[in-house]
Amino acid sequence: MKTSYFGHSALGLEVNGKNIIVDPFISGNPAAASINIDDLKADYILITHAHYDHVMDVESIAKRTGATIISNHEIVTYYEGKGLKGHGMNHGGSFNFDFGRVKMVNAIHSSSFPDGTYGGNPAGFIIQSEGKNVYIAGDTGLTMDMKLIPMFFKLDLAILPIGGNFTMDVEEAVVAADFIACDNILGMHFDTAPYIEIDHAKAKAKFAAKNKKLTLLAIGESIEL
Repeated sequence: MKTSYFGHSALGLEVNGKNIIVDPFISGNPAAASINIDDLKADYILITHAHYDHVMDVESIAKRTGATIISNHEIVTYYEGKGLKGHGMNHGGSFNFDFGRVKMVNAIHSSSFPDGTYGGNPAGFIIQSEGKNVYIAGDTGLTMDMKLIPMFFKLDLAILPIGGNFTMDVEEAVVAADFIACDNILGMHFDTAPYIEIDHAKAKAKFAAKNKKLTLLAIGESIEL
């Protein structure tokens, strides 16, 4: 299982022979100028919520690739209305796709499309595939709901927002890592704008002090499980 970082919260996953794009905000992010969305492969697009910095490139990627959009009912219905394929889910639900099993879990945030359309409840996802469990938290604050996750899953990787202002900050993400019982964390939703910039060395040190590893990828870099 390979995870690539495309900046902000945009990710590319290679899972069981399939390509998954998560929250594609790439063309509108100057820091991600090295990523050409027309070169990205996508069998599926996972969307955690409808804010512009998570959906900007959904339509162009889905139209070009024919990818199936996986998200909440409201987001999937919105894109189906534009002629795109979708698979709607809701909190607590799970489904077996051809790349693995996906469970939708709670996130504490808001959700609306750039045109003002209601985007349903924000969410995170847990992907089970290739003997691994990966938690993609989406945009969220720290919540006690995270303590439910290790009751059902032993996580190999957790992808957490750490920039603060709109989501958890580094200190809260360290607590979240305890709640979900995961020592291997990939940071996201940081450095895209001045008010979510972080000190990389200090952030890694805060996780290391709790015997946890924080990975901060440069845009275009990847990690493998």
